[in-house]
Amino acid sequence: MNSVVMQKIVKKFGSFCANDNVDFTLKKGEIHALLGENGAGKTTLMNILYGIYAADQGSIFINEKEVEITSPRVAMSYGIGMVHQHFMLVPNFTVAENIALGTKERFWLKKSLVERDIAELSQKYGLKIDPMAKVANLSVGEQERVEIMKALYRKAEILILDEPTAVLTPQETEALFVVLRNLAENGVSIIIITHKLDEVMAITDRVTVLRLGRKVATVETKETTKRELAKMMVGHEVFLNIQKPKVEAGETILELNNVCARENDTEKLKNVSFSVRAGEIVGIAGVDGNGQSELARSIAGLFEITEGEILLSGEKINGTSVENIIKKGLSYIPEDRLKDGLIGDFSIEDNFIIQILNNFTKHGLLQKKVIKKNAERLIKEYDVRSKGPTQQAKLLSGGNQQKLIFARELERSPKLLLAVQPTRGLDIGAIEYVWGRINEAKKNGVAVLLISTELDEILTLSDRILVMYEGKIVGEPIENRDVDIQKLGLLMAGVEQDGDFSNAS
Repeated sequence: MNSVVMQKIVKKFGSFCANDNVDFTLKKGEIHALLGENGAGKTTLMNILYGIYAADQGSIFINEKEVEITSPRVAMSYGIGMVHQHFMLVPNFTVAENIALGTKERFWLKKSLVERDIAELSQKYGLKIDPMAKVANLSVGEQERVEIMKALYRKAEILILDEPTAVLTPQETEALFVVLRNLAENGVSIIIITHKLDEVMAITDRVTVLRLGRKVATVETKETTKRELAKMMVGHEVFLNIQKPKVEAGETILELNNVCARENDTEKLKNVSFSVRAGEIVGIAGVDGNGQSELARSIAGLFEITEGEILLSGEKINGTSVENIIKKGLSYIPEDRLKDGLIGDFSIEDNFIIQILNNFTKHGLLQKKVIKKNAERLIKEYDVRSKGPTQQAKLLSGGNQQKLIFARELERSPKLLLAVQPTRGLDIGAIEYVWGRINEAKKNGVAVLLISTELDEILTLSDRILVMYEGKIVGEPIENRDVDIQKLGLLMAGVEQDGDFSNAS
């Protein structure tokens, strides 16, 4: 029996077609992945099913009955629940209070009855939630379970999870998978919106792949491979078996000594000390929001530190200008490419030169022919797919925006490459490209500091790994070989804050 059938769904935003005659079917009691790169139309399709958007065309059937879903409340009445990527919980409320919030009967509900019902659901599905716990005191994984419980409390039989493992540690991801299997075995139908192929293969029964708003295929997970799914996602063969170049690390390029930083009376960095050498990639792992952004911005001169020092090739750079730090040899790939990496309204050719304008002026005037020639060369060399040097940067795809930034930053032959979430929101083909460029920089003797919440990225590229938790470096830095993922996950969760996390002890 099918829980959901969506037929010929069309959704346009102006001239952009987000969903183009998409068909989607969900069977009762299955875990079904909706897979695709950013902008493929996955979340739009599920927002239509949940009543956040109205489809321009098409039909929806729930348990074989055609329905019109005009709002999330209507969706809930048909047994559909959705857990968004960004949780919608009130931190100062208890679990029970958050779950009761938004129900029709909230003013008449007895707290003890809500807590009893939550305990029963928790027992049935293995969710392990204390109904009386305050949400502010819960881990990210526990908060996700609260969101799932909210949906189940409202009698959801169809559950939509949007990037459910985006901010989870490996242990929390494994625990979530156990919960999802229990739910499916109890007849709950689950849709996972994701781009992570390993997780698709580990947890799902079937996969539907979208590309550029259109359905490519629906396949049984056991009858496909990661390679085949990757090809469906991007439309061509992709190989992510990146080989780490063997480079003997040279002199110390970046050194942080007891760096502390505060913002609005909150400690953001706490006695951070580490170093990165020439020809070495040091990876900073951690759940998002544990000081990684402040660390990167401090090194780039965009966030003031309160104690300690940051040295670049032996020279103190904290307290100096961003311009000086760039001149000393820093190249910076920021986590938000449009906000911090590019000027979206500027052309490609102008974005290439914004940090080195003096190199393209003569007698105080910009050399437009030289600027254009420079852009044409970099576009070709870095495969920036565009309509030409005068195209606005904001009109490029995410992957090509990132290529533009890499071209500009690597062209300066830096001593230190600071790469923050370099593949966030990119498709598999663009990820392959970015990883290749980072390895190439290492091969050329550049010191690379890689800050990423994607463990696969950290493990694939790094020579040494550090973990950040609540603004501190926890555990000992280790060589990236025989890494114990379980201990690494505990460090990321703040459970184990001392000691080595390699198997080679």
